[in-house]
Amino acid sequence: MEPFHRLRAVACPLSLSSIDTDQLLPARFMKRTRAEGYGPVLLHDMRFDNDGRPLADFPLNQPEHGGAQVIVARRNFGCGSSREAAVYALVDYGIRCVIAPSFGDIFASNSVNNGLLPARVSDVDAEGLLADLTHGPSILTVDLEAKLIETERRRVSFDIAPAWRAKLLNGWDDIDLTLSHREAITAFIHDDTARRPWARPHLPASKDPTT
Repeated sequence: MEPFHRLRAVACPLSLSSIDTDQLLPARFMKRTRAEGYGPVLLHDMRFDNDGRPLADFPLNQPEHGGAQVIVARRNFGCGSSREAAVYALVDYGIRCVIAPSFGDIFASNSVNNGLLPARVSDVDAEGLLADLTHGPSILTVDLEAKLIETERRRVSFDIAPAWRAKLLNGWDDIDLTLSHREAITAFIHDDTARRPWARPHLPASKDPTT
């Protein structure tokens, strides 16, 4: 994954609560392959009418939000089913960060595993950011190292679990995160082997992590 450090980009305000994974990616599009990309069908039933024409009043379709890489929304973003393809749709569209007061747990975990930052802010700060983007320039800055978001009018902090922050800053997946502790793991194996040799199965030398 591409590491995430600091992003200055167009942000789109979606002043809605509980945008669920079926809205992010309607189930009928899940038969698409990842090679086809899910970006064109992100929020399809909210972005387009029954004939497939873009709805002019939907924020992502408005010119000032063209090329958006950040979405700001209200509480419970990504609730609903556990479909990881909902995150694929955001990432394939070009979204690198979603800012909201809360997220569906599985959605947030899937986001981090795909390089998408779920930045959790207070309800008050979310409303302030939505107002800034609705009535002013659609640009903001997200600094993951400092855990700060800035617009022309305000500067707010956001929360993210330390392990998720480390993964995003380094572009790590779960295996990379585990391997970052390899020295401590190796030391534990050696110590535990010395204390409890009877607890470990006999392995050929070529497969024994203590040799």
